[in-house]
Amino acid sequence: MRRPVRSKCEMCDSDVTRRHFLQQIGSAAAAVGTLSLGVPFAGAYAAPSRSSQAETAAQKLYETLSPTQRAQICLPFDHPLRLKINANWAVTQPAIHESFYNKEQQALIAEVFKGITSEQGHARFLEQMEYDDGGFDRYHVALFGEPQSGNFEWMLTGRHATLRADGDCIAGAAFGGPIVYGHGEETAKDNIFYYQTQQANEVFKALDANQARKALLTKAPAETQVQLQGEQGRFNGLPVAEMSADQQALLSGVIRTLLAPYRDEDVQEAMSCIDAAGGMPSLAMAFYQQEDLNNDREWDIWRIEGPTFVCHFRGAPHVHAYLNIGTQKLSKSHKTS
Repeated sequence: MRRPVRSKCEMCDSDVTRRHFLQQIGSAAAAVGTLSLGVPFAGAYAAPSRSSQAETAAQKLYETLSPTQRAQICLPFDHPLRLKINANWAVTQPAIHESFYNKEQQALIAEVFKGITSEQGHARFLEQMEYDDGGFDRYHVALFGEPQSGNFEWMLTGRHATLRADGDCIAGAAFGGPIVYGHGEETAKDNIFYYQTQQANEVFKALDANQARKALLTKAPAETQVQLQGEQGRFNGLPVAEMSADQQALLSGVIRTLLAPYRDEDVQEAMSCIDAAGGMPSLAMAFYQQEDLNNDREWDIWRIEGPTFVCHFRGAPHVHAYLNIGTQKLSKSHKTS
């Protein structure tokens, strides 16, 4: 299939990325307290709600569907497909561009998608989708549950995407469940998410020899192995509790960069989930020698994990990234302490 010509992306330019990263370091160091260092989350935060932009558009979409359309794209809330994660799949058969949807419905789907992303993230995802599959309208959507039932979720899937909008109907599940993103560019440095690899590797460069030995492992777990483990979990790599404040600030910047493509409401809920487990010290970070492209010791596969947070980033040769964030595995006493 002929790939569309990609426009130049500012954040993918290595020089611009480096300047941006250095600017971020100062702000991350100053803001480490925002991503609590051992203090459980105790403040209010703005999780998505039924009245959020994306959820409002998703409910309008549901209301416009004919019985024939509902039979094809509406599924029970407890359907196993709702929690499926994959880097390339169609949750339902109709693509957004097809005549199955009328123009109003296509516009509502686009509005939901825009509502779950930040301005920067929306532009980045549209570019990725254009490159990977010919555009956003080649992707697929499903609606789980009913707006009136209390449990209702919109999902978009396709090439390098599994994204959700759930109005926080599942308490303690950021993004409504696991999400996936990526990019099919085979040259790492041309990948639209390469800046995330660069920023993660700045953490590795800041480690001393003993820390680096703990952080660098041989073989990575399966990329889809992102189930939350809770307080009793075993987390590979270097415990963040053993990092200095400066190193933790670098990692805080990585986490904020991972979350930056998404709407503020989801970001705030995700951050609160990390805080609920004890903040940054609850995490561990690992880098993997496996699939080190060009043998340049810029680690293309890396993972951040803790009781309420999993990010598995595979950048070899192109990006598959999985995020799963939530407090469901925490004990009630831990969450409210």
